[in-house]
Amino acid sequence: MTRRLAGFLQRRRRSSRPPRRLTALVLALVLLPLLPATAQAADPPPSAPAARSTVAAMQPGWNLGNTYDAIPDETSWGNPPVTRALLQKVRSQGFKSIRLPVTWGIHQGSAPDYTIDPAWMAKVRQVVDWALDEDLYVLLNMHHDSWMWVNNLSTDHDAVLARYNATWTQIAAEFRDRPSRLVFESINEPTFSDTSADDENYRLLAELNKATHRIVRDSGGGNTNRLLVLPTLYTNADQGRLDALAAELEDLRDPMVATTIHFYGWWPFSVNIAGYTRFDATSEQDLTATFDRAYNTFVARGIPVVIGEYALLAYDHNRPGIVQRGEQRKYFEFLGDYARRRNLTTMLWDAGQFLNRNTLQWRDPELFAQIRSSWTTRSGTASSDMVFLPKSGALTSQDLTLNPNGTDFQGLRHGSRNLLRGRDYTVSGNRLTLTATALTELAGDRAYGVNATLEARFSRGVPWRIDVITYDRPVLSNASGNTGGLTIPTQFRGDMLATMEARYDDGSNAGPASWTSFQQWDTAFSAYTNDSIKLTAEFFTSLRDGSRVTLTFHFWSGATAVYHVTKSGNAVTGSPA
Repeated sequence: MTRRLAGFLQRRRRSSRPPRRLTALVLALVLLPLLPATAQAADPPPSAPAARSTVAAMQPGWNLGNTYDAIPDETSWGNPPVTRALLQKVRSQGFKSIRLPVTWGIHQGSAPDYTIDPAWMAKVRQVVDWALDEDLYVLLNMHHDSWMWVNNLSTDHDAVLARYNATWTQIAAEFRDRPSRLVFESINEPTFSDTSADDENYRLLAELNKATHRIVRDSGGGNTNRLLVLPTLYTNADQGRLDALAAELEDLRDPMVATTIHFYGWWPFSVNIAGYTRFDATSEQDLTATFDRAYNTFVARGIPVVIGEYALLAYDHNRPGIVQRGEQRKYFEFLGDYARRRNLTTMLWDAGQFLNRNTLQWRDPELFAQIRSSWTTRSGTASSDMVFLPKSGALTSQDLTLNPNGTDFQGLRHGSRNLLRGRDYTVSGNRLTLTATALTELAGDRAYGVNATLEARFSRGVPWRIDVITYDRPVLSNASGNTGGLTIPTQFRGDMLATMEARYDDGSNAGPASWTSFQQWDTAFSAYTNDSIKLTAEFFTSLRDGSRVTLTFHFWSGATAVYHVTKSGNAVTGSPA
């Protein structure tokens, strides 16, 4: 997964949580892709047709995440042992390849041999062979070693390089005779500690990639022509990172290579900070610019690109609401289509949050149907997947904006019944209007929450879900606690929290993210139950003692609730405005 901060990755692998604090490195990784290139690398030589066809045949791919990369063992981060049935399920769902992240260092002996535990190697070998037997391509890598010991290359060069070489020598020897559907990735999300600047980082990464290349090619057998996938620094796709890798390829002059980057979306949207609750034009532009750079630097020059990981940083079935369901669907729909148009092979990062490995069922079948459909076609969407109706009073018609995405709108369905155009809804251009008559019938007794679910159907792709929801303005109550966190009793009354603003009385921003009034979900606040909103210890740690903070909670209906909190020493109090 994309490495934003050196210190939080192990914890996030354990919990699938987003980064806990904003640093200069995070800002650089978010903003650099938007900056123009300052230098242009020489054109790297094109890959061989066999390399391009292999990468194309790997589309789409799936990551066996939080398993063989887990620390210390495959079940340590909550997933069950891998079975062949799991790989059969993955293949049956349309995936053509798996990425097998492996952390080797914790299963190695000491210098000078750094012998990999035979039992661990046997586990990896078994999964590789099962996947190959299922006619899947396999992308095998060196994973969390990148930040556990490889990152010390600049300060402990000879020892780190010796261990790196010994590790790849054993991997290459173990798998030298496997078929060409096994592909090697040199290092996951490479990063280096205590370096002077990116020029040194690029040089160190080039040294590692060259070492992998030499060891694999010299090991003989199928490795002499096996496809090698080489990453950019941090697997980030700003132009400088891409150009540095292009220069490496120019130096290697090997036609059986591909490149890899990772993509988790526009960072503020992917973690719900700074008010980016929607997959809007900014998020869309960030995606298209990233994929365009990868295409122009590599694909257009005959070098295939693997997006070795993609998802949303804060997507987790255990923590719904951080990124709203409909906005998730828009993101994955757009990503799949644009990657296809740019001939980029995509590999979904799945640490168990998409496919339940205990039941072998998708945790959100509707979301996976959207992802799967995006591999081959576009789907229509709308401005929202929710229509909110007041609890009392006469109902009026409600409008949504359709996003056909090149499809034709076919109509609305409720269960097995097609709604009647003219009576139940009208369409004018891309404006879909649900009539008061239809909404009155669909709302029924107007109990809080979802009263009915509609399907907007289009000529291609999957239907767009629309929930008809009855709500009242949420009610927050007084609360007291300590700086370890505050639970605010909340009657949501059918509504759902979107985000939270925090300001001092002087108008300045309050909270861990001092650069924005809109704080980050899970870092400053959360709302996972239907009876409370929680403010975190990290939020209170960031506050000035004795200074009142005004919180504005924004809900998906458009309603807001204003609330005051004050920290006095270790005590905190809260009350509605």
